[in-house]
Amino acid sequence: MRRPLDRITSIKTKLGVVIVAAVLLTAVLVIAGARIGLPLWLCGVAAVAASLAMVQFLARGMTAPLRAMATAAGEMAEGRYQRRVDTSARDEVGELARAFNRMADELGQVDRERRELIANVSHELRTPIGALRAVMENIVDGVEPADPDTLRTMLAQVERLGRLVSQLLDLSRLDAGATPLHTEPFAVAPLLEGAVHEAQTASGSAVRVQLSVEPGGLQAMGDPERIRQVVANLLDNAIRHSPAGGQVGVGARNGSGAVELEVSDEGPGIPERDADRVFERFYRADSAHSSDGGTGLGLAIARWIVELHGGTIHAESREPSGCRMIVALPPTPR
Repeated sequence: MRRPLDRITSIKTKLGVVIVAAVLLTAVLVIAGARIGLPLWLCGVAAVAASLAMVQFLARGMTAPLRAMATAAGEMAEGRYQRRVDTSARDEVGELARAFNRMADELGQVDRERRELIANVSHELRTPIGALRAVMENIVDGVEPADPDTLRTMLAQVERLGRLVSQLLDLSRLDAGATPLHTEPFAVAPLLEGAVHEAQTASGSAVRVQLSVEPGGLQAMGDPERIRQVVANLLDNAIRHSPAGGQVGVGARNGSGAVELEVSDEGPGIPERDADRVFERFYRADSAHSSDGGTGLGLAIARWIVELHGGTIHAESREPSGCRMIVALPPTPR
């Protein structure tokens, strides 16, 4: 709703207009009253009352956003971020109102993310804890023996909990900017070989991993430990989603102005509509909504690390089935 003086772009000018208008109105009323023979004191009282009414009318648009911001700030203090302030004014108060609305939007988004994080973490923790509790109750009640198979099942759930806690810690460090990068030139082939060996050892899966680096002496610029973490997260996803006896491809090559790392699998793939969203925290595509041990955090961490390096990461479809994750990193300066 447009208010008086909204078109004026300076609060100082508005104040000047209000003062001049009040003085002119007072003078006009006093002169008019004197000409028709009214007592001077009555002319003064009438002029003052009329001037105050006019100032109240004109100043309403100057102070209303401030009152609205005070009300909205009180609601924000109680955890409600829905109220917005009218921004029709073009002066400094209007700029403040627009900044206030932007701040309210950001705070509302942060609050939604916090609530989603709590809900998702609770869900992710409940699944392995529930499985552990069931197995342990069966052992205590004598329903199942504490044989190696049962203990391996328990170990798998404990490892899942450990992965979740470790990834949450990584995210908190990245959010806080407490993860400095130690950037240096590094050889790509040894880094990928180490990541592949660790992934195969940790998974114990029958999935085969094929490694290809061209040229063999390829180098990239970045923090080797963090890039290794990116590759490890991509490999973990690829191995888990590949069928038994399937093959995962890990490769590196010189791209157009970048070093490209690629991890591909033969799993169900990622629908095109989910290609960007899979990098969001706790988001998993429909094909991954199963109890596969994933936490929905690995790709979010991978994207964050890659972007800290000034690189990019994206998902592509792989024919006839599967997914291809491609990371582009800055090349080594010559």
